[in-house]
Amino acid sequence: MSKHENLTEGAISGHILRLSGVMIIGFIAWTLGGLIEIFYLGIVGLDALAAITFAFPLTMSLTAFIRGIGVGASSIVARALGESDRNIAATTTSHCNLLIIIITVTLSLIGFLTAETLYLAMGARNEVLNLATAYTRIWLLGFPMIGIAMVSNGMIRSFGNASFSASIMLSAPAIQVIIGPFLIFGWLGLPALGIIGAAWAAVIGGACQFLISCYWFFLKEKLLRAAFSSLGSSCRNILHVGIPAASTNLIGPLSTGITTWLLASYSIAVVAGFGVASRIESVAGMVTVGFATSIVPIVGQNWGAGKFHRVYEALRTCYLACHAWGLIAATGIWFGAVFLIGLISDEEEILESAMWFLYIVPISIGFGGMINVATHSFNAIRTPMPALILSLARLLFVYVPLAGTLGLWMGYQGVFIAIAVSNLIVGLLAYRWNNHSLEKKIQEINTN
Repeated sequence: MSKHENLTEGAISGHILRLSGVMIIGFIAWTLGGLIEIFYLGIVGLDALAAITFAFPLTMSLTAFIRGIGVGASSIVARALGESDRNIAATTTSHCNLLIIIITVTLSLIGFLTAETLYLAMGARNEVLNLATAYTRIWLLGFPMIGIAMVSNGMIRSFGNASFSASIMLSAPAIQVIIGPFLIFGWLGLPALGIIGAAWAAVIGGACQFLISCYWFFLKEKLLRAAFSSLGSSCRNILHVGIPAASTNLIGPLSTGITTWLLASYSIAVVAGFGVASRIESVAGMVTVGFATSIVPIVGQNWGAGKFHRVYEALRTCYLACHAWGLIAATGIWFGAVFLIGLISDEEEILESAMWFLYIVPISIGFGGMINVATHSFNAIRTPMPALILSLARLLFVYVPLAGTLGLWMGYQGVFIAIAVSNLIVGLLAYRWNNHSLEKKIQEINTN
């Protein structure tokens, strides 16, 4: 391995800074692209804003599921590199790409057929329902390319090459921001497509990411392996972590879908306000996701090399970084909430609901980061079930009861309070459980 691929030597803080630094830039660019998309659609009108908010849980669910499958492959790649076995790493990436093509095409077909029914159940009606369905069906055309690019990000990071991974992430939002107005507003004589134009911009951005990913795997690193005899066992190893990780990733979008459904009972404007505010908050939250993504390659390689003290050091550093950033981000959002929301919409009800969200939820950014770090750590050591159990518990036993109770008592503001309290409770639980699991597995290894 090169010095950039080898994460078992050198300062842990330096590896985290290098791996997470460029990924934070990539994640922020990705979420900023979504925020600017919301800005464009805010100019189009309330129906477009509400439609993209209804569509977001489905598109986020599909990408989250695919990222989870990629985590299964990334954990194998990282451990193989820790054991200096590049051939296993290359074979795993080849098999994973084939698996992702099959899964994304299948999910695209299912999504195309069921999107309208889903949005109807969530509370979308009339023109909002039509727009959300049309946006999703176009977006699904690019989903296989988007899926391969997303999985490639994780595997490339496992090779220690975070800068190239970030370039993949930067390409799509850059394209969306640049060509979006031409398609949405009809610049240069093009037809004004509104939210449909936003969907086509996302597809074009995904195609660009796909091409860059293919260049890295097939031309730059030459990782293509036609090892069909081991395809079955390789896919089983990928899915051993990938399915639980994908299921864990689905809990977040499912929670967003439930939130949208709860808010739809108040008004479409409240839903739109939630859509605006959640995109703003997600830009800040992506910094903690950037810290968490460094955990899989660092923990995976050092675990494979038996350097457990470096695993603990990496986790401790990431936990502290999440809380430090959470405090900074929450303060900035509180002071800038009115200005940021006003850039997108000046409708009073949208402004009010978005402000309540941004005054309440950002306080829990650091604890949400703890959940992400612990989840990535569980996956890195190939014990994904605790992460899934934690996510399910957060949704079913903490968030849903709290949101239902506080929503009845305090209105939609209570739903936002439930989000923050859920992050706090489960963040602390995730920290304790992850440490306990590490200690138990280390004892088992030392005993054997």
